[in-house]
Amino acid sequence: MIDKTGTHYEVVVIGAGVAGIYQIKRLVDLGVNATVIEAASGLGGTWYSNRYPGARFDSESYTYGFSFSKELLDEWHWKEHFSAQPENLRYLNHVADKFDLRRHMQFNCRVEAAHFDEVENVWRLKIHDGRTLTCRFLVMGLGLLSIPTLPRLEGMDSFKGRSFHTFHWPHEKLDLSDKKVAVIGTGATGIQVIGEIADKVGHLTVFQRRPNWSAPLNNGPISEAEMAAIRARYDEIFATCARTPGGFVHEPDRRGFYEVSREERVALWDRLYGTPGFAIWLANFREIFMDEKANAEFSAYIAERIRQRVKDPKVAEKLIPKDHGFGVQRVPMETNYFEAYNRDNVELVDLGETPLVRVTETGLRTSERDYDFDIIVYATGFDAITGAYDRIDIRGTGGLTLREKWKDGPSTYLGIFIHGFPNLIMPNGPQSGSASTNYPRGIETGVNWCTDFLEHVWAHGYTRVEATQQAEDAWTAHVADMYAMMLMRRAKSWFTGYNSNVPGHEEGRIRHMIYNGGAPKYVNRINKVAAAGYEGIELTGAPVPAAAPALGLGRIAS
Repeated sequence: MIDKTGTHYEVVVIGAGVAGIYQIKRLVDLGVNATVIEAASGLGGTWYSNRYPGARFDSESYTYGFSFSKELLDEWHWKEHFSAQPENLRYLNHVADKFDLRRHMQFNCRVEAAHFDEVENVWRLKIHDGRTLTCRFLVMGLGLLSIPTLPRLEGMDSFKGRSFHTFHWPHEKLDLSDKKVAVIGTGATGIQVIGEIADKVGHLTVFQRRPNWSAPLNNGPISEAEMAAIRARYDEIFATCARTPGGFVHEPDRRGFYEVSREERVALWDRLYGTPGFAIWLANFREIFMDEKANAEFSAYIAERIRQRVKDPKVAEKLIPKDHGFGVQRVPMETNYFEAYNRDNVELVDLGETPLVRVTETGLRTSERDYDFDIIVYATGFDAITGAYDRIDIRGTGGLTLREKWKDGPSTYLGIFIHGFPNLIMPNGPQSGSASTNYPRGIETGVNWCTDFLEHVWAHGYTRVEATQQAEDAWTAHVADMYAMMLMRRAKSWFTGYNSNVPGHEEGRIRHMIYNGGAPKYVNRINKVAAAGYEGIELTGAPVPAAAPALGLGRIAS
């Protein structure tokens, strides 16, 4: 039987990041007996853990914050157009404190296993401290980029200096002055770190396996007057986000790439290159995402921009990708990244020419020579999107493990439900509209839809919900079809599930991780599902009259 001693909840939310914070807010407002469990010591998700220098939004700050409270919008002043990690964490803590959400959260609480009980129709969660919790509905607010991956190098434990993944950057202040620092990796995180610390270290050596396209963030402060103007336009700003494919304020150029002259295209690109944020990517011609010739022309433009910014022509060429075009994977935004390589204290090592062999007691060894370091920083990415799910022993009906079901890639219904895993709901799951959009905008969509669904379930007394196999197959096939239209289908990117440091995720196997149809199409699709009585989802239990009390509602335990 279900435990009635305080370890049973109607809803357990895993993860106290952006998704978990908003999800518990919605549940608290409904009076649902719910809790958030979080493995870290504090809330904030990615903004709690990633404290490396340069960590900041690539979304405009005022489009990243929650939109559900006008009072919150009116009182918070974003200090920069693209806010840095310390401010972002302060914001999320402010939200939790303002709405008294912290008392519904359990920290230092790592879930080791979640097994579905087919007799009671509940989830049984094993916590690392030995406790067992049960819940009717399990809501996964897991971070899409929350499982860091290290390179497969011999001798990593032998280094006598300090070494860490950027995700585990020390929370205390780290003095880099006069230090010999290595950064391995030039993905989005590496690009942020390198641009930020190049002028603060004694010597910086960058070890690059594959270069990434990048463009200027063009960040700047937000004055009191500008913030007041932003507050007055919040309805307009969020309406713009809602109608754009990426959920940002940047709308694609509706002209055809080949309908305008080369001179007009270059004029647009010159303007976008100096515009803050993702404008260079998302306010561009739509053809750059789908047409190889158009993409090649634009990539050549960006390559020339890089050559103009890097003094040494040989170094510049090493920083220009040759294996993919601009924008076919998420574009890292940078500040002074390319200029870092003009400094006398910065050196670039091309691992394509001289691969890393091992970590030594004093540093790193390539096929050419040994390097000595005080600090080694691994900017080597994440087991993206499904990695956090794989770290939990999640078992559905018949003992089926989610890890086994998804071994060749995720399959979902709407990115929200998984056949064979009843009562498990993902507001920001793989193949949903979150990972491919401005994350909080996708989060609010997902949480609102899932909460409305749960209200429907409670109002009708259902105790078990599960996507049909047919609905899951159709959605997963639709997601795959959307990839076929995009140049990203061939990219070595977390969009396609590529990570050479994760067994089974190496080159050669495409995983359809995200929804490429854009936010408006995704929202339209899930709203149609709801309007049709939640088609594709089996709702079972003992239906009650509509006037009866909703199951699971009532006072929340303090």
